[in-house]
Amino acid sequence: MKKRMNRSSKYMDILWLILYLFFCYLMLRITLQYIPYQTDVAFLRIKQSYIHIDHWRLAFFIHVYASMCCLLAGFTQFSKGLLNKYPITHRRLGMIYVMTILFVSAPSGFIMGFYANGGLSSRIAFVLLSVLWFYFTLRAWRLAMKKDYKSHRKFMMRSFALTLSAITLRAWKFLIMNNVHLPPMDVYRFVAWWGWGFNLMVCECKLYLEKKRNQ
Repeated sequence: MKKRMNRSSKYMDILWLILYLFFCYLMLRITLQYIPYQTDVAFLRIKQSYIHIDHWRLAFFIHVYASMCCLLAGFTQFSKGLLNKYPITHRRLGMIYVMTILFVSAPSGFIMGFYANGGLSSRIAFVLLSVLWFYFTLRAWRLAMKKDYKSHRKFMMRSFALTLSAITLRAWKFLIMNNVHLPPMDVYRFVAWWGWGFNLMVCECKLYLEKKRNQ
């Protein structure tokens, strides 16, 4: 019975990995549209009123180009095999993840948040997302420096839950727009919050269940 459960868990892990890599592939396809410096493709088609603003344009391209680094480096931090067999590689990839968020992705996302579509509600959502992303990541790094690895893992989970909003926001938007007839801006206001709020709720539920299980 135990072997069967372990085998099922392994198959689920493989399935989740394949699904994650598929979504990363889709994200890469989106990112490649902007290379080397395309200002009239994909998302930028509806941001032409802001494209002339230098700091917004710079923040956008920095944020987009760094997104794949956060997704891939962050994912490796939850591999027990990598941690146990290659701890140095684990730490280096973790440092890449942390530094990218603290000095590139979160600050650029913060700037972009003030110009988000959907009005004040969406702007508050994206600014709050960038602030929490920065805070959770900074806390995770500082806890690792103090060798409080149990707490470090919790904040890394929260940080990565917000990193995944790059995927989940688009997934929710796709699902809603293809199944519910709502004005596009109403959909955008909803996913501006739900795209990362749902991830964080799932993360907190997982941490709570782990705590109850260990008591």
